[in-house]
Amino acid sequence: MKKVLFLYTELAEYVLACIQELEKESLEVHVVRWPINKEAPFEFRSLERTHFYDRSDFTDESLIEFTKKLQPDAVFSSGWVDKGYLKALRAVKKQSKTVVLLDNQWLGTPRQRAAMILARSWIKKTFDAAWVPGEPQRQFALRLGFKTEDIKNGFYCADTGFFSKFYSEHPKRQEKLPKRFIFVGRYLDFKGIFELWNAFIELKKEYADWELICAGTGDLCDERIEADGIEHLGFVQPSDFPPVLEKAGVFVLPSHKEPWGVVIHEMAAAGFPMICSKAVGAASWFVKEGENGFTFKGADQQDLFEAMKKIAAMDDKTLTAMGKRSHEISSSLTPTIWKERLLTFIDD
Repeated sequence: MKKVLFLYTELAEYVLACIQELEKESLEVHVVRWPINKEAPFEFRSLERTHFYDRSDFTDESLIEFTKKLQPDAVFSSGWVDKGYLKALRAVKKQSKTVVLLDNQWLGTPRQRAAMILARSWIKKTFDAAWVPGEPQRQFALRLGFKTEDIKNGFYCADTGFFSKFYSEHPKRQEKLPKRFIFVGRYLDFKGIFELWNAFIELKKEYADWELICAGTGDLCDERIEADGIEHLGFVQPSDFPPVLEKAGVFVLPSHKEPWGVVIHEMAAAGFPMICSKAVGAASWFVKEGENGFTFKGADQQDLFEAMKKIAAMDDKTLTAMGKRSHEISSSLTPTIWKERLLTFIDD
């Protein structure tokens, strides 16, 4: 039986949905993971056939020995921030396919260009291939020296079964959507939360019947803006999301920077029209301008306000058509497709 090892940083619920799909294959799956992020305290599902290990239980040396003894056919590593992971990869590179999971967007900054030159030599000694979320990351992988045939996209994938089920079980949403925007994310400045709150306050002056739901927590939670029409829910577990989504109509992600943003894929599967900043990587795949949503310049409150105003001015038929288009686009990547991509790394 072939073996797959993931050397992961912060595990997310959507990753487990993909691994659960992988369990249907004749594979032995092992996952080493970092501790749960306190800002996103997810309660993860248990998987029957996957072996999980805490990174804190390994020294760099014991992780190397564990990996060598396991003899995996392929090893997938979250970036290169964990130096112990890199050592383990180099120790088995001659026997195993080593793949970097890369979510950095290529922005062409001087820092990126300098890092690109310095990293090329050791990256080649560590990784055989790269698995990226989409086009912004593929461009970075190419500049790091990976060949086109050694780069695959679609690494970040939503639990489309869960969110598509929400869409199919609420047929009334295909006739009329609630006049509520929803934001899901951490309360951090780079998430664009203050631009969102202030833009909504301005919108409320013209469109009094619209509201805003915010789900999340973070360092700036105590500094949140309380205003008419804004509801703060705190952190919501994925299993508790359907009742929240039922109350909302349009998804907003105003991040100043966002390597990908799986939440865009999730909300698309659930049939939400979209507003997100151009800095969100997932917009390159799941947001078609004017078809299922609008993008705006990150950190630009006025541009965000204009996008929200476009949505608020739309009739029910147009909004529900945009939601349907989101749902259609989401099906271009599913956990099953994710599994098939992973298997090609082993087969190649």
